[in-house]
Amino acid sequence: MALLVQKFGGSSVGTVSKIRNVARKVIAAREKGNDMVVVLSAMKGETDRLLDLAHEVCEFPDPREVDSMISTGEQVSIALFAMAVRDMGHEAISLLGSQAGIHTDAIYGKARIDRIDPERIRRELGAGKIVAVAGFQGVDDTENITTLGRGGSDTTAVALAAALKADLCEIFTDVEGVYTTDPNVVKEARKIPRISHDEMMEMASLGAKVLEIRSVQFAKNFNVPLHVRSTFVDTEGTLVVEGGEGMEQQLVTGVAYNKNEARITIFKVPDKPGVAAQVFEAISAANIVVDMIIQNTRAGDMTDISFTVGKTDFKQAMEIVKRVAIEIKAERVMGDQSIAKVSIVGAGMQTNPGVASKMFSALAAEDINISMISTSEIKISCVIDEKYTELAVRVLHKTFGLDKEENNKS
Repeated sequence: MALLVQKFGGSSVGTVSKIRNVARKVIAAREKGNDMVVVLSAMKGETDRLLDLAHEVCEFPDPREVDSMISTGEQVSIALFAMAVRDMGHEAISLLGSQAGIHTDAIYGKARIDRIDPERIRRELGAGKIVAVAGFQGVDDTENITTLGRGGSDTTAVALAAALKADLCEIFTDVEGVYTTDPNVVKEARKIPRISHDEMMEMASLGAKVLEIRSVQFAKNFNVPLHVRSTFVDTEGTLVVEGGEGMEQQLVTGVAYNKNEARITIFKVPDKPGVAAQVFEAISAANIVVDMIIQNTRAGDMTDISFTVGKTDFKQAMEIVKRVAIEIKAERVMGDQSIAKVSIVGAGMQTNPGVASKMFSALAAEDINISMISTSEIKISCVIDEKYTELAVRVLHKTFGLDKEENNKS
């Protein structure tokens, strides 16, 4: 007997008939002798509908009340699922994040899991029940409902798998696994059978929407085996595992892109110690994540600082930076929301020179200008004009032979 944690996203539970289909799939695994914990997202579109209601009431709704409201989407899903399982002759119980022992900090809308007390879940499993847990939510130390941000149900599932020492965490979605790039952009994109935690974290951070990055971090930290697969097709998906022997053979594993990027530039910043810290401490205090940062030195002890944030944080970040710019006596601040980030990811980059030049040459051949660059051991990212995103993805996918696995070896 194994303990399985399965997560089903909004597209998998978008209608009552789909919820019943998920119930049948879970019951089939239960009838094989497995203990089953199921994490469900809200029905497709429900979270957006609730957020729209909040913004109809006021322009800047209170974050605590927003979390209290949007958490109800998952509550509906797990209750309907438990009803469906019971209707099919099996025992089930639904648990909210707080009932499942998921404790978080108090950053509403972007809460992080502090700890999990899984005893209630273990008791219900011991009683022979399928346990359905609301994804995306928890409770802080003062018993306020919190939510984990977009993609938070993935994080809930993997964190529960870690706390319960589950044998496997399966992430069910509307695609068959992790692909070399977005199949909607490149029809030749291939499903990747195995990918390392590190590569998957880079792909997730760079815009690949199959897994939320914090869920992969949990999986890596606690050695949770992940299987990303389709709810609707009964085929093997993609295993996300520790990087092992042979994983580095793939020069480039995938091409990712993200259009949810905006750039902010502060011109003529005094080039002296502490100024950059003053800028980024103010942004950090607002819980805004900064991605790429570039500093260009000017004559006269001045510098320009450019960095990227998510488009959803752009307006707030601009207000903060404009205020700080006055304090540090910078010349002006400019923002640009018409950018995108295109990236290549692959463990093989660590031992192979020339990957960056090959990437830059491929983009240059299509007259695609690069305005910012960042790298890690297994990633190269470029900021480009948003209008060239799809072209850049197709060019890089072809350049590194991702449509034909045998052409992409280190």
